[in-house]
Amino acid sequence: MHCDKKKLLYIGLVVGALLLILGGVLIPVGDKIIHDTINKEGVLEEDTLAYENWIQTGSPVYRQFWLFHVKNPSEIMNHGAKPVLEQRGPYTYRIRQLPKNIISVNNDHTISYQQPFSAIFQPDMSAGPDTEQITALNLAAAAAPSLYQPFLHPFVNLVLNKANASLFQNRTVAELLWGYDDPILQGTSSKDTITGLFYPYNGTSDGVYNVYTGKDDINKVAVIESWMNNTKLTFWDDPYCDMINGTDASSFPPFLHQRKQLYFFSSDICRSIFAEFEQEAMLKGIPVHHFVIPPKALASSLENPDNHCYCKDMSVSQNCTFGGILGISACKEKKPIYISLPHFLYASDEIVNAVDGLNPNKEEHETFLDVEPVTGFTLKVAKRIQINLMFKPSTKIEILKNIKKPIFFPLVWLNETGTVDDETAKMFRDSLTTRMTALGIAQLTLICIGSLIFLSCAVALCIIAPNKQVDSVWMKLTKVAHLKLKAVEFESQSNIFQIIQERERFLETDFAESGPVAQPIV
Repeated sequence: MHCDKKKLLYIGLVVGALLLILGGVLIPVGDKIIHDTINKEGVLEEDTLAYENWIQTGSPVYRQFWLFHVKNPSEIMNHGAKPVLEQRGPYTYRIRQLPKNIISVNNDHTISYQQPFSAIFQPDMSAGPDTEQITALNLAAAAAPSLYQPFLHPFVNLVLNKANASLFQNRTVAELLWGYDDPILQGTSSKDTITGLFYPYNGTSDGVYNVYTGKDDINKVAVIESWMNNTKLTFWDDPYCDMINGTDASSFPPFLHQRKQLYFFSSDICRSIFAEFEQEAMLKGIPVHHFVIPPKALASSLENPDNHCYCKDMSVSQNCTFGGILGISACKEKKPIYISLPHFLYASDEIVNAVDGLNPNKEEHETFLDVEPVTGFTLKVAKRIQINLMFKPSTKIEILKNIKKPIFFPLVWLNETGTVDDETAKMFRDSLTTRMTALGIAQLTLICIGSLIFLSCAVALCIIAPNKQVDSVWMKLTKVAHLKLKAVEFESQSNIFQIIQERERFLETDFAESGPVAQPIV
């Protein structure tokens, strides 16, 4: 009876060690299965999951607009008063519902395409119809002093007077966003007399992109190789600022677990920018990494020297000391357009305090991305930017003669947002998240049960076996456990099976050479 108990304990030790080893083996085996799946399905080529979601987003994408209504236009123009603004909106449009077109697969593992633009008004998601009237800045009149040299300002004043133009105007939401026939431009030699914040939009695109498919290197998938047939920008006259970095933010290369920054290019702001990891989160049962645009991304060159080449107007920016704002006139036909986060979030106090009616806060106004870290797919995004027009005094232009100093005037801010839909989220959970969770549970269960059996049997043997024999058993079984740990240590390497064979050789030779582990004491 005593001998039978010892035999059972030895069997328990071996079984416990085997379960520990199996639990450890599942880690690299599971990782290899996941990597092989991503390497296959994450490539941008036909009949892959990545391609299906890339060619046309399965979830709806919306662009919400909040326009700034001017409450004291006469006081501003006649007395140089501080602007008082009132935010109105949202006015919501569905965008990106059209698939990518003009697709060309290239021999260098890249694929080129265009993303056609369209915007469809969503009344049920809006604060009112887009025919509502807004008192807004007169775009052509306010921009004129920056577009023409001072010696031409008298001529500009004549054109403005002939058009009976004011610094402010009443327009509908749709006109301000998508364009209207401008009386000022009608009085010039301009070929196109329509102006608007996003004119032209429907039926256009932001140019040809060429991105890596990831076929030869999954770590490059969706990374932009060139835009508008150029591998770098031409706006900033600087090698650093003219770099095109990262993807278009709809997806990133997979396996993001150790990445603290994600780079992406946005034609809306004419530059590449980065988001920083903030925290882990859950989205519809899927673990995601939450990335945000940090304050230093748009900080002045005093706070972030990397931004030195984005400052182009020394006088308006107080020798490049203003932060939180980006002049993009170089890519907007020299129009004095400035980009910021909504309500001048993170901008210099001089900019924020120049107008009344703003209330910047991180919750509502920061840009963020929720990215699934294994696949690199962006499952939720909120791209939030504000469009401002800078105008300044001019003694030769009547409607600007009372303006006291240059001002960055908020026109509109937008939130381009999309969230993975329930059906796609379920498919994602079933195909990836649930399997990874089940694999993790299996690994943990095997290791825990194996450890419990191993330790229980070892303690029992210590009680009933002589010390010398127990020490011999303990040394041999410790070696078995050491081999298990070695397998776990090399979990990401393909030679895991070599380690298993080494353990089997040990069991066959070492135990055989030394004879029975312990003889029964009768």
